[in-house]
Amino acid sequence: MASLSFTPKLSLYPKTTPFIFPCSNGGPSRIVFPRKMKLVCCSTSEQQEERPQQRTTRKKKKKTDSDADKGIDPVGFLTKHSISHKQFSQFLRERHKALKDLKDEILKRHVNFRDMFSGFEILGIHRHPERRVDYMDWAPGARYCALIGDFNGWSPTENCAREGHLGHDDYGYWFIVVDDKLRDGEKPDELYFQMYNYVDDYDKGDSGVTIEELFKKANDEYWEPGEDRFVKNRFEVPAKLYEQIFGPNGPQTLEELGEIPDAETRYKAWKEEHKDDPPSNLPSYDVIDKGKEYDIFNVIGDPESYERFKAKEPPLAYWFETRKGRKAWMKKYAPSIPHGSKYRVYFNTPNGPLERVPAWATYVQPEAEGKQAYAIHWEPPPEDVYKWRNTRPKKPKSLRIYECHVGISGSEPKISSFSDFIEKVLPHVKEAGYNTIKLIGVIEHKDYFSVGYRVTNLYAVSSRFGTPDDFKRLVDEAHGLGLLVFLDIVHSYSAADEMVGLSLFDGSNDCYFHTGKRGHHKYWGTRMFKYEDHDVLHYLLSNLNWWAVEYQIDGFQFHSLASMMYTHNGFASFTGDLEEYCNQYVDKNALLYLILANEILHILHPNVITIAEDASYYPGLCEPTSQGGLGFDYYVNLSVPEMWSSYLQNVPEHEWSMSKIVSTLMGNVQCANKMLIYAENHNQSISGGQSFAEILLGTITGDSGVAKEPLLKGCSLLKLIRLITFTIGGRAYLNFMGNEFGHPERIEFPMPSNNFSYSLANRRWDLLTKGVHHNLFIFDKALMELDEKERVLSRALPSIHHVNDTTMVIAYMRGPLLFIFNFHPSDSYEGYRVGVEEAGEYQLILNTDEVNYGGQGLVKDYQYLRTTMTKKVDGLRNCLDVPLPSRTAQVYKLTRILRI
Repeated sequence: MASLSFTPKLSLYPKTTPFIFPCSNGGPSRIVFPRKMKLVCCSTSEQQEERPQQRTTRKKKKKTDSDADKGIDPVGFLTKHSISHKQFSQFLRERHKALKDLKDEILKRHVNFRDMFSGFEILGIHRHPERRVDYMDWAPGARYCALIGDFNGWSPTENCAREGHLGHDDYGYWFIVVDDKLRDGEKPDELYFQMYNYVDDYDKGDSGVTIEELFKKANDEYWEPGEDRFVKNRFEVPAKLYEQIFGPNGPQTLEELGEIPDAETRYKAWKEEHKDDPPSNLPSYDVIDKGKEYDIFNVIGDPESYERFKAKEPPLAYWFETRKGRKAWMKKYAPSIPHGSKYRVYFNTPNGPLERVPAWATYVQPEAEGKQAYAIHWEPPPEDVYKWRNTRPKKPKSLRIYECHVGISGSEPKISSFSDFIEKVLPHVKEAGYNTIKLIGVIEHKDYFSVGYRVTNLYAVSSRFGTPDDFKRLVDEAHGLGLLVFLDIVHSYSAADEMVGLSLFDGSNDCYFHTGKRGHHKYWGTRMFKYEDHDVLHYLLSNLNWWAVEYQIDGFQFHSLASMMYTHNGFASFTGDLEEYCNQYVDKNALLYLILANEILHILHPNVITIAEDASYYPGLCEPTSQGGLGFDYYVNLSVPEMWSSYLQNVPEHEWSMSKIVSTLMGNVQCANKMLIYAENHNQSISGGQSFAEILLGTITGDSGVAKEPLLKGCSLLKLIRLITFTIGGRAYLNFMGNEFGHPERIEFPMPSNNFSYSLANRRWDLLTKGVHHNLFIFDKALMELDEKERVLSRALPSIHHVNDTTMVIAYMRGPLLFIFNFHPSDSYEGYRVGVEEAGEYQLILNTDEVNYGGQGLVKDYQYLRTTMTKKVDGLRNCLDVPLPSRTAQVYKLTRILRI
């Protein structure tokens, strides 16, 4: 049997990646790893050694000075990884030029990029301090727009906007003003622009200063003495000039007028005339003359006076002193649209009248019990508005993510609420040792059984779980526990529902989405966004900023990028040729959207984290946008759960390939530090699928009388899979809610096929304290503690020096930690020899076979401390003899170095 020892070297070419391992018997073994390792090019701090045959001389395209000065290279990551592909390089350069053109177009319509990302500040419903509510929405295909709801009896004529009457602009944005209602017996304000301090819960305002006193105060404090002379008497200067030139004592004809001296001569004469004038506070001016003819017109002011003028607050600042307090508003007016009002937007289109849920609505009640969906105006009184208590935690060096779905987080057969989640799940996540929660299905969607992926209202928290303030409390409580909060964001497609979603929003088929086949997902029946449209970009980019600003979200996982980046929606076979990432099926506009999203999001929120879920492993996912990448912080290695699922269901245990396990888990070595890895997430157990625990344990609960052998096998394999997945990959790990204790049942949302049953749409938290499930939870908690104490995930990538397909043993070092796995279903080894670099004493700090983890405890306490032997094994100078029972793994820490 050959024990394989290797230090991997990886390049993105050729199509298959050969790893050559020097074996202990002296003969080389060549193993070809799968193509998927090479597809994702992500930045890494460790430079990979370049092979001599890869060093080719290529002429680099000359960059523009502006790009070079800014450190921008459209093909920078290709150069860094020594990739030469003419077609893809040209594609990246063309994409970079298109990005610059897109930014120029954005700045023609917006003051800056922050304005582009902040559409939620003006679109939708907003209270205006001038005793009114403003509504704005984008519907370029409509001919008439009205706001209807229970506040106006659902009248399509009372609060409307039409062209020429507070209608729409040239881009199709409709604007409606709904004035507050004057209470009986009250008179309107004398000032039509009277403002009210509506949002505070105290009566800030009503200073008692009259408007006349305010104007006098503004004039007295703003103008310098004598500075407003010509403002109040603006005809004084022209009158004097007229009198001087054409008055009774002036010349009466052009001949008498004579030649008018030039400006310089007249200016010097004026200076001589006023040389004895007393000092004045008025700004002084002088002519700068450098001897050129046009210099006599260059006038410069006194710098001291200019700086004093700039430091002044403009008179408009005084205007806010006219604001009245909230009590005054409540006494005189009633809100035009009360808090909790139901409303929709009414359009008249070429195809007839339509009622839609507004695209920017922040709280929506989806269609239920035959009733049409509607938006809910969320504007609670100030005393009831949620007030944030906790600050956001600092971004950790490694991510231990707990993936959750609020609706199924309870034990009862019902839809759980945000409050239930706060009370029951958040304390468990903290106790389990995770530092981040990732929420799926939170954004409003029509069908509960879609798990939240058929999103209808991108700005609304799902009303199934609670109110917007309830969700803010969830995020706030998580932050108080030191947990980051991520959202699964779906911008790659949208629900096709026309009554509550964006499809045919204004009656036209191309408002938010492509027309024809391009506008429909090939297999999922969803609509595809038109990313080249400026207003669609405005909508989607603002949505990211909305969640970060309004709800203090710390990160986003972009769902199913392949469905948006390709016109075939990612349903194609990829051979590894870079031509597949730049051919006619690639949607360049979708890539530009992703680049913009990452660039501006990281500028506005420097600590935000973005994760790419892309089954096609698009090159440059995690590379900086300035170097031709898409700018994500992490990418998801989707091959790992597929491999484990395939092994567990289709491959006999003794036929498992250790080489394939290692290669799949490592992904692309050049960007493994940017990899988010997991053994299984929600996909493995939803609607017909099975969780790994269900496959291995079935209905076993660990009670007495249950067969021990299946229980021991299933528990052992679950621990091995979790440990190697957790420790061999990058700096981010994910686990789905319940999998940490081996949840024995799949997830099945209520739907017609199960008669809308909630029996499998929950979590069995009662199993946490029972048998094998308790053992698995204790083990998972130990994994999180291992990273917390030893910083496993944040260390440099592991050095894998032992992969043996015959003995089914894997060993690798990560920092001072040695990981050894025995996947063999029956063979145990009393003294298995693995190589180590440092001579010394190694302490066993984690053993999957411990009794409290559900193991047999075959390794005794006296065997926990091992000392190295001076013998070259696996290409390393020293070795360690360890007892290695079957289906177990051990983690050793170097505690004392021996100098020989």
